[in-house]
Amino acid sequence: MKQHHFVIISLPAQSHINPTLQLAKNLSRAGTRCTFVTTVNGFRKLNNLPSIDGLFYASISDGNDDGAAKMDFGDYLKQLKRVGSENLKKLIDDLAGDGHPVTCLVYTFLWAWVAEVAREINLPSAFLAIQSATAFAIYHHLFSINNNGVYSSTSEIELSFPIKLPELPLFSRDDIPSFLLQNDPYSSFMIPVMREHIQNLEHDPNPRVLVNTFDKLEEKSLKIPDKIRICSIGPLIPSAFLNGNVEDKSFGCDLFEKSETYCQWLDSKPEGSVVYAAFGSVAMVKEEQKEEVLQSLMESEMPFLWVIRSSTEDDKKKNDEIYGLNGKGMIVPWCSQMEVLFHKSIGCFVSHCGWNSTLESTVAGVPLIGVPQLSDQMTNIKMVEEVWGTGVRARVEEEGGIVKREELKRCLEVLMGDGEKGNEIRRNVKKYRDLAMEAVKVGGSSHNNLNEFLESL
Repeated sequence: MKQHHFVIISLPAQSHINPTLQLAKNLSRAGTRCTFVTTVNGFRKLNNLPSIDGLFYASISDGNDDGAAKMDFGDYLKQLKRVGSENLKKLIDDLAGDGHPVTCLVYTFLWAWVAEVAREINLPSAFLAIQSATAFAIYHHLFSINNNGVYSSTSEIELSFPIKLPELPLFSRDDIPSFLLQNDPYSSFMIPVMREHIQNLEHDPNPRVLVNTFDKLEEKSLKIPDKIRICSIGPLIPSAFLNGNVEDKSFGCDLFEKSETYCQWLDSKPEGSVVYAAFGSVAMVKEEQKEEVLQSLMESEMPFLWVIRSSTEDDKKKNDEIYGLNGKGMIVPWCSQMEVLFHKSIGCFVSHCGWNSTLESTVAGVPLIGVPQLSDQMTNIKMVEEVWGTGVRARVEEEGGIVKREELKRCLEVLMGDGEKGNEIRRNVKKYRDLAMEAVKVGGSSHNNLNEFLESL
């Protein structure tokens, strides 16, 4: 096999870094050389980067190296493309000059222009889809020129619903990634970015897409986009949680400082008794929604671990004082999510249902309560509830736009109780957990797909 050198590029956001860095680790262990790249300012914030033979790190300027400039995200993406493309080419030249020529570029969401850089310098590239295969199938359906997608041109057209994809349930406006709706605040820059992603792949004579999923979870979705080589290579999580390889326990790296006290607290709780609630590294939860979540947890009489990101140094103390937990639960500013999900005490997971969290809970065998807020979270909970049967969707109250405590308590009773639906969900989660473990074993579908990808280059 050819000696490969991959440059793998990610935004410095926790949900982007974790799967992207895990792919870099997997490729390094497969005998290739990998250089993980993010922005200069983002790179400074990364903690606990893994040290592995064949894995190296670099950064490129996005024009905002000190992080001081505050700008609209759409303007930032334009600047990232303009400044980043030149600096990426310089990095590739520098690596070649050091005797390590790059053989393939791998990029994630919001870096669509990397494919253009790759073509310009005659390098193969691959798009790492860090959302679900189902979300990718929706993007392909809407933006594909070859299939006359509704959004394939730049003219503004309102979507009509339901959206029908082969062998999947119908998708309403509440089931697709939210930024695809014209009235969404992110649509003005996300629709052009996703159009660029899909159409760059269509212009590539040998397009490659790597998806952080596994065949048995999204077999039908993986088959929908035609004329594009799609490989499921997930779950992209440390092998310590999949096959017991203790050498690979760190997941990506932390952008936030985590608490060190929760493990001992979880150890004191009975198996399957704790409700774990966390809403990601990006989304900010409304105070009114926090109060509804808190009251549902307190009134349920179940022990709970709740991650609320700290905005100040004394937030932890403030949380305890304001919420008056009285030993019923624990609030921490950050934690190792995989460590928590795999703890025997966890009985269910309350989440916005970002793809990483959805996949991680599946691999850990923990049922989900989805409280989707934006982006692909809407699509993920649709699949969780209606296709995989691994959790339930907490319904939003139309007037206030939040999930009320009564609805959350209903969901908790389903997943933590002994009813038939809860038992069925637990059986389904166990089934997909076992299938995920099979996929990443030597000879499993994801293991074989990654090898086939390497051989195709």
